[in-house]
Amino acid sequence: MMLLLPPFPEIISALHYFEIKPIQLYHKCYDSLYVKSYIIWMMTPISFSFSRIGISTSKLSFAQRMEIFWISFRFFYPALILAMLAPISIAQLTRSETRVLFQVQKLLEYPEALQGWTNWTNFCFLPPSPSLKIVCSNNHLTELSIVGNKSSPSHSPKPGSGEFAVSQQTLSERFSIDPFFTVLTKLSNLEVLSLVSLGLWGPLPAKIKRFWSLEVLNISSNFLYGEIPSSVASLKSLRSVVLADNLFNGSVPDLQSLVALQELNLGDNHLGPEFPSLGNNLVKIILSNNSFRSQIPSKVMNFAQLRHFDISSNEFQGPIPSSLFSLPSIQNLCLSENQITGALPVNTPCNDELELVDISNNLLIGKLPPCLVSKSSNRTVLYSWNCLSGGKSNYQHPLTFCHREALAVKPPIKSKEQKSSIKLGLVLGIIGGVVAIAGILGLLILVIVRRAAGRRDEDNKFDRSVADKMSVRDMPISNIDARRVPQTMRLAALGLPPYRVFTMEEIEDLTNNFDPSNLMGEECQGQLYKGWLRDGSVVLVKCLKLKQKILPQSLMQHIEVLSQLRHRHLVSILGHCIATSQDRPNTVSTAFIVFEHVPNGSLRNYLNDWRKKEMLKWPQRMAITIGVARGVQFLHTGIAPGIFGNKLKIKNVLLDKSLAAKISSYNIPLLSKVDTESILSGQDNHLSSTGTAEKQDVYQLGVILLEVITGKLITSASEVNDLKHQLEDGLAESASDLRAAVDPSIQGSFAYQSLKTAVEITLNCLSKDSSKRPSIEDVLWNLQYSIQVQEGWTSSGNLSTQM
Repeated sequence: MMLLLPPFPEIISALHYFEIKPIQLYHKCYDSLYVKSYIIWMMTPISFSFSRIGISTSKLSFAQRMEIFWISFRFFYPALILAMLAPISIAQLTRSETRVLFQVQKLLEYPEALQGWTNWTNFCFLPPSPSLKIVCSNNHLTELSIVGNKSSPSHSPKPGSGEFAVSQQTLSERFSIDPFFTVLTKLSNLEVLSLVSLGLWGPLPAKIKRFWSLEVLNISSNFLYGEIPSSVASLKSLRSVVLADNLFNGSVPDLQSLVALQELNLGDNHLGPEFPSLGNNLVKIILSNNSFRSQIPSKVMNFAQLRHFDISSNEFQGPIPSSLFSLPSIQNLCLSENQITGALPVNTPCNDELELVDISNNLLIGKLPPCLVSKSSNRTVLYSWNCLSGGKSNYQHPLTFCHREALAVKPPIKSKEQKSSIKLGLVLGIIGGVVAIAGILGLLILVIVRRAAGRRDEDNKFDRSVADKMSVRDMPISNIDARRVPQTMRLAALGLPPYRVFTMEEIEDLTNNFDPSNLMGEECQGQLYKGWLRDGSVVLVKCLKLKQKILPQSLMQHIEVLSQLRHRHLVSILGHCIATSQDRPNTVSTAFIVFEHVPNGSLRNYLNDWRKKEMLKWPQRMAITIGVARGVQFLHTGIAPGIFGNKLKIKNVLLDKSLAAKISSYNIPLLSKVDTESILSGQDNHLSSTGTAEKQDVYQLGVILLEVITGKLITSASEVNDLKHQLEDGLAESASDLRAAVDPSIQGSFAYQSLKTAVEITLNCLSKDSSKRPSIEDVLWNLQYSIQVQEGWTSSGNLSTQM
């Protein structure tokens, strides 16, 4: 077959010069394949080349032959240079795998990431992007990663029936997951398969075992339900399994045979009740936000490579194995929001690499072991809302609470082996009890004496780690599922890089020497620059000019607070850099604070754009306001000392890609003179009265609630009063009047009682008498109650016209 090449314009001119009619050619981009073929054509003897297009060189004169030669020679060297510079195409998909990709495009209903594919698309040379990555090897597809823009179960309203239902956040009813995987498994050489936020729904088919080469499986943030198929265990090469944020339920299949598995992320599902059977080579285990109800198995102690262990927000029971803190590689240990009981032995050891321990919101008693109460700057320990002694009582339950709750805890599911040992244990327990009673009578006096001495010692100790590291549990609301509202306050550093101290060279590098093109704006606190870390992630750098020159030692007590400003509903601080004055090296002149970047815009932008505004129905607005309230609560009570006077404004409430609220431009606790003067120009960091500052934040939160409910942006105090009076009149007169006062774009999406509750707490926040304004905990409680009422109303199948 003759290879037809798209000619250069000069070749076309040469053909016309010899009165030759140009042949029909395929016009494609001049890629490396073209250049190489063109060189071959040019290096072929002229008579042979022209004979291929029907020209006999014997009919040409000598002058014409020389003209052809010089034309050929003229373009030989440029083509050679192009060939040397162009990438060598060593992979071209087979026709069958190319057809599979087009079928995938169709079955996924043409998501944005796959738009633009044509018959000329060279899939092996598509540039990688955050939403699409394709890798080829030996003419076969080895990696397919697609990230869509659909929502996920944790960020979508629950269907009224309580069961899965096709919605705008899923693929349509035409989609069928079984044919989809039938097509997809034809890519049998895949090593990496990532299908994220594509709206996939249905049970995960057992035919997934056909991916015999698969090493990485990520099907997170979809709507897959049913049990995880046991055939997953047949994929012996798996190194990473991420099925988080779906609707999976039932038991996790036995995965002990996956000896290469290093990462298992099954968070945000409905899996349980037993802890899964896993291999010993895991580095990362995430089982948070599920329905596991068992004890932490002793086999976890065999996970010598385990670094990250997160089983938070479940119903795990029983004691914590003391050796869990000293696993050889453990760095992050998250056990919060379970029903873990008992006391930790005083001699419990900790791994030196342990960075984060979160055992808050459990039923633990006794004292923390010394390795968890050390003042190490490299370790964060959260243990609030247990019944531990030695800490501040404001952040612990009384001992009777844990005893009462422990008795109410349902016993964990017992395995057959556990049941068979019950009788033997009972007999041994009786014998041991008799012996114990005899011993207790002899030691009773000694115990009383020691306890009295221990209490005297405790009174002389000051433990500030609770106030520094904990988060505050909200007032309980009956029957509220933690998955349906934002989770209780905890250290929200998950997904963020560890807090670090930057050098001045690093600050200059990530801002490109403070290039003016990276300047985002100037505030009363200083200039704000956009920057890039070495991994490519975007950050913001705030340059704080200190009002007075102060000693670095005086600043360090406040720098410690900066490292704690990491929360799901704050624009978190990633690190800092302190610059000293050149003329006075012992004084500080500038502080650089590095923040995470939230690129999705502010809540104000959403309410000001009618297209974006339609995305924020009543459930979404309630979730956003709860997030704002949680952020404020963390600033007030989640760190010590609390941060008040945060000048809350709707333009400073940013929304991430999942529409979770993040507060920006809050107070940064850097003081030159404690409790007197701020080192930030124009900023009063500590107000004279903490109570007044707290109530001022509550008032400003009320203004944001007012804007969210009415859909109207407020620019003056008079507008606040006008909208406030409209809501007050609506409450006093009738339900129809109150409905008429709210944003028309949320009509039909709210339960009246849910709206009424939100309006009432908003009006309380806006009380002119600050003493009558509620606490931030009361605000959060009422907002959570409002969304609970909304979910009950929705699940009952009511129409929008009903009350």
